[in-house]
Amino acid sequence: MAARWRDAAVAAAAAGLLVTSLGAWEVPAATTAAVAAATPAAGDFPQLTPAVARQLDAAVRKVMERAGVPGVMVSVSAPGKGEYVRSFGVADKATGAAMDTGLNMRIGSETKTFTVTALLRLVDAGKVGLDDPIGTYVAGVPNGDKITLRELAGMRSGLFNYSADPAFFKALTGDPQRQFTPRELLAYSFAHPVQFAPGAQFEYCNTNLVLLGLVVEKVSGTSLGAYLAREVVGPAGLTHTLLPEGAEFPDPHAHGYTRQTASGKTEDATDWNPSWAWAAGAMVSDLADLRSWAKTLATGTLLTPATQAQRLKIVPAGNLPETGYGLGIAEVGGWIGHNGSLPGYQSLTVYLPEARATLVVLLNTDTGYQGQEPSSLFGEAITRIVTPDHVFLLPAQQPAEKR
Repeated sequence: MAARWRDAAVAAAAAGLLVTSLGAWEVPAATTAAVAAATPAAGDFPQLTPAVARQLDAAVRKVMERAGVPGVMVSVSAPGKGEYVRSFGVADKATGAAMDTGLNMRIGSETKTFTVTALLRLVDAGKVGLDDPIGTYVAGVPNGDKITLRELAGMRSGLFNYSADPAFFKALTGDPQRQFTPRELLAYSFAHPVQFAPGAQFEYCNTNLVLLGLVVEKVSGTSLGAYLAREVVGPAGLTHTLLPEGAEFPDPHAHGYTRQTASGKTEDATDWNPSWAWAAGAMVSDLADLRSWAKTLATGTLLTPATQAQRLKIVPAGNLPETGYGLGIAEVGGWIGHNGSLPGYQSLTVYLPEARATLVVLLNTDTGYQGQEPSSLFGEAITRIVTPDHVFLLPAQQPAEKR
């Protein structure tokens, strides 16, 4: 089992298929109480002075150079401490247009935070139960009479990850404009045996979120995109966040670059159809919306306190220190939220409860550097400066984890 949550993006590797991150995380249970109930305090979060801004500028530029990132936008803020909002590099390598903090971006597995929030809104409405078996809502799921909605949201179902299937990789890279249906995605998963008994262990899996998206649609009687707009995005006050039906990408947006191609060469993936990631990773947003969403997600604004407490029962997943996963939400070094990746784009949106601090990173490549995702490299570099006691640290993926 890979010890990390990894995105819905896919990459060809010498030994077969490497699932790269469409977001993934985990956290020690001991931190849960602080997340759920502690009175937030400023802690040691620094004033974001010009001197600190210069440190952050240098750290961001160093990661860009090292990892070969074309462009990135960053937001760091905390009440009473000021804010740091910057963009670096280019949004379009062909024209040289500068990256800008007002551009729309694809956010990959951060979509999972929205899909699970939609499910939890239905829980609060009394329309579904977290311990309902998925078979109640979706027919044909292996172990469907045993796997619960809670286990799907917590990445503990045991189902095979469709985005790790070689036939899926061939289909996606052979025709990046293909429109996949949820049932087509599930077919890639269900062609494989289950990996382990429900609840037995953690394994990051996009199949889980496709199933939860179908649950939301069946129970709500509307499309997932429409339900998200009405019950999550709208109530959260977000104005540039949506789940596209196909490849549509609102202007203005940055171009995205990937090597997750049939040839292995870097290509512009801006207009690739993200329907293959659907409820697991197809959403679009911008920096301002994600700055707001970070707090909404971590503090449970849209949910009852009881349901948010269920979401924040974060448990260790694998052997990574100070990392864990709850219900469509993760924690690394005390930071709560999610990352995201799909061809051409990566994102990171996290919140530190004790300082009420928010960190958002959006970039226009998903190409890794020495086994690490560039979004994680930015997160580590930034938090080493502003919160050295709470460093966002995801170790490089080891060769043994590659599948």
